[in-house]
Amino acid sequence: MLLRSFLFLICFSYVAGALAEDKFILLQSTTSTKNSGLYDYLIPLFTADTGIDVRVVAVGTGQALGNARNGDADMLIVHSKSREEKFIAEGYGLQRHEFMYNDFVIVGPASDPAEVAKSETVKESLQRIVKTGGSFVSRGDDSGTHTKELELWQLAGLSISGASGGWYKEVGAGMGATLNASVALQAYTLCDRATWLNFGNKKDYRLLFEGDPPLHNQYSVIIVDPARHPHVKLKLAETFTNWLLSAHGQQLIASYQIAGDQLFFPNASQ
Repeated sequence: MLLRSFLFLICFSYVAGALAEDKFILLQSTTSTKNSGLYDYLIPLFTADTGIDVRVVAVGTGQALGNARNGDADMLIVHSKSREEKFIAEGYGLQRHEFMYNDFVIVGPASDPAEVAKSETVKESLQRIVKTGGSFVSRGDDSGTHTKELELWQLAGLSISGASGGWYKEVGAGMGATLNASVALQAYTLCDRATWLNFGNKKDYRLLFEGDPPLHNQYSVIIVDPARHPHVKLKLAETFTNWLLSAHGQQLIASYQIAGDQLFFPNASQ
């Protein structure tokens, strides 16, 4: 009798431990939300509310979508609407939920040799950089930020074809590495505002242009379709999604600040 009870306790403890270890979701995410410190703030609060852990893989949006296509995710947080819609149309994701936004900015040396700060539009900012022979550092990594940058060059009527390695330098890395390269080279770059605010190596660098509507930066959450990848933890992913979209989650997103600056602005449809 004692032996059976002892064995039962061992088995129960093992099963309970296994279930506890399995109570997590794998989130493929754009680097900007990670670099901003948002997850370090939000995820412990979510875990405290639900007991569910969130394991984040922070890569560019293109790679995040690719990883999810391969089944290496339960859900995504990304920021490239056209590619998100394509991902869903191809049967890899469920519904796309917009839940917060901020914006992109152009940063560069305080000396601002291209006088980007005098620009009235982002189109003019990029034209000034090219016209004055300024240098620009691109992420070049198929991320959401890189996609936005390419859209902006097109908006400005400028071609970067053949410019790589000259005034246009591609680092093929995340936003933090791109900012560090820009500072080292005294070049301009496009950055999401949240990563810029949390960047610790600004030195003589300044935010030089902001506020133009084309710089809007929308974030969305998408659950990977379990019909495509049956191992997806649908219920847990739904819990995190609903938490982000809830009034409580939206208020927490709005309350995340650095030095008094709000980094993200909730806009989920209730």
